[in-house]
Amino acid sequence: MFKYIITTFVALVFSFSSFANTSWDDILNAKKAPQNWLTHHGSLDGHRFSGLDDINKKNVKKLKVLWTAPIGGVEGGGIWDHAGLEGTPLVEDGFMYVTDGWGSVYKMDATKNGALVWKMNPDTDHDFPGAVTCCGINNRGVALIDNKVVSHTLDGRLIVTNKETGEIEQEVQLADASIAEVITAAPLVVKNSAITGVAGAEYGIRGWLHSTNLADGSKNWRTYTIPAPDEPGGDTWKQGPESHSKDAWMHGGGSTWVVGSYDPDLNVIYWGVGNPGPDWDNEYRPGDNLYSNSVLALDADTGKIKWYFQYTPNDPYDFDGVNEQTLVDAKIFGKKTKAVLHADRNGFAYALDRESGKFLWGTPFVKKLDWTAGLDKYTGRPLDYDPNSDVQRYVVSSSAFRAQPEATSCPGNMGGKNWPPTAYDPDRNMYYIPVIESCAMHVNVPQEKEWVAREFWLGGGPKMGPQITGSVTAMDVNSGKVVAKYDMDYPQLGGLVATKGGLVFSSHPDGTVVALDSDNLKELWSFETNAGVNAPPITFSAGGKQYVAILAGLGGAWPKWFIGSTPGMEKVQPGQTLYVFGL
Repeated sequence: MFKYIITTFVALVFSFSSFANTSWDDILNAKKAPQNWLTHHGSLDGHRFSGLDDINKKNVKKLKVLWTAPIGGVEGGGIWDHAGLEGTPLVEDGFMYVTDGWGSVYKMDATKNGALVWKMNPDTDHDFPGAVTCCGINNRGVALIDNKVVSHTLDGRLIVTNKETGEIEQEVQLADASIAEVITAAPLVVKNSAITGVAGAEYGIRGWLHSTNLADGSKNWRTYTIPAPDEPGGDTWKQGPESHSKDAWMHGGGSTWVVGSYDPDLNVIYWGVGNPGPDWDNEYRPGDNLYSNSVLALDADTGKIKWYFQYTPNDPYDFDGVNEQTLVDAKIFGKKTKAVLHADRNGFAYALDRESGKFLWGTPFVKKLDWTAGLDKYTGRPLDYDPNSDVQRYVVSSSAFRAQPEATSCPGNMGGKNWPPTAYDPDRNMYYIPVIESCAMHVNVPQEKEWVAREFWLGGGPKMGPQITGSVTAMDVNSGKVVAKYDMDYPQLGGLVATKGGLVFSSHPDGTVVALDSDNLKELWSFETNAGVNAPPITFSAGGKQYVAILAGLGGAWPKWFIGSTPGMEKVQPGQTLYVFGL
């Protein structure tokens, strides 16, 4: 009888869990509940590390597909033939929340093979925003808080959906597609607010971060990533040869389309800022072009910039500095340090002191890097940066400019790493980077025409280069040295997750999902989905069983712009499927 009462009680507790609300305390302490995956990166520090170890080095070879679920939203719009899947699923108490490229949200019961609980369709306009989305019909996921599911749409809305009913409770228009602002990033929830980033630098927007009060949809703050002339950093946007370039800052880019991280002890948000505009014509915009290609440390309550660090000043390569920021309390050079890690498109991985922004180390993580000779060991500036020049050439042979309109640089404009996220293993103090091994020719075309809304604002563009491959690269955070590489025939376009079981899960864009040994990156398991993978994996537990989940459906920029440099990927067909693996 007693056993029956206990069993019944446990069952009731689990049944009531569908009504659980994700409190702010739950999010702050996400690592204490590894069965869930409550935020975009699993935790606010961006580790993408799971404490689960039921799936481990010893048994991972037994991993198999347990169930799949079709995801909608494959239809195209604007300049895109089809959408893709780049999202990170969130999991709370056995329920999974997934988005498609158009911003529909799907709630599934992971304990019932992904049975659909509800679908929220935001009726996103396909053609108008799709025509000014540089790099694919994408949505990278949701955030959870209380009884709310918070999401974005490509046409610029923040949407709050009731977690239990799937009904929309609130819509706030944040971005303006009429000037080519779109939203592809997942939101970051901080306390009772949602932080939103924007995309559109290729069309000459002025980037921003926006904080929305989730109680009533009101604005807490909006911080522009490109300063006005009378603001700090405004003097880094100077007059170029064209008369209309005096207002270059107004169309200076600086998108924020990858979600940031948050340190609750410092109450600071860390967010990456993308390339300046026009992308390839840095003579149009003399100066360092703050705060493009930078990490910003912002006061979470006010949006005030506390410090910044710029990776590639006056960028002529389209080295978009928007990638995620990973917060670690780790030994660096033998000293316990509060640091922020960042793997940049420019091919260098950085460690900075996250209280001050001080440079700690910087190391190339790609096989070939030729646009600069290295980084200054004290400042982290590229060695070929000229403080006496407003227009940077770096290594001249690698830089296209008006007198030399074509040049080839390594990495190419897709970067040594693009948006797919890194992972950090605190047990090993190891940083894992999804790498694009590439070189690319880029062409300078002087931006002589004045800005026109919804027209490309590029100042040139890339040309197909040699075959592009990829890797997963492991770095020792203490020393900043590369310790292992897992080479791939294709660029790494999906992202990573590391686990307590000594594994790093990754993927290939042709559809292969793999498990690697955390210590040496040797492949221990693989599975062919026969669909392109362009999304990061997660791991979670439900009903006492550990699972690995990943979305398969190649979209984004690669199939449209870069397929010529990756022979074989042209055979990958559009598809939208969630794969869930287990033992």
